[in-house]
Amino acid sequence: MSKRDDLIAKYADDLKNKCGMSPDMDLLTKVTIGCGPAIYNADASTVAGTQESELETVKNNFLIKKLGLADGPQLMDAINSAIETYGKSERNKYRAVIYYMLTKHFGKESVYG
Repeated sequence: MSKRDDLIAKYADDLKNKCGMSPDMDLLTKVTIGCGPAIYNADASTVAGTQESELETVKNNFLIKKLGLADGPQLMDAINSAIETYGKSERNKYRAVIYYMLTKHFGKESVYG
């Protein structure tokens, strides 16, 4: 397996065991690929759930630019909900997992179609 395949397996495991979701492997793979080289960088591969600037980056760069959503309080609510689902005490909140949950939340799977 490639390094990316190993990471996708790790993300799927997190979705199953930490988030209580049954992952759509095809979508998870596409979301992971969409994260680009960030998944290989220890700092960039995770989302700091307590840093306001990090959450703004997720909102602006992913939800608004990538998924094409209109700005509004519902975006930050969804990000906080995804972080809550992952578990606030969970130190490593993988970016691909958060993005996957947000993609599912907003029904934007077609972006990766």
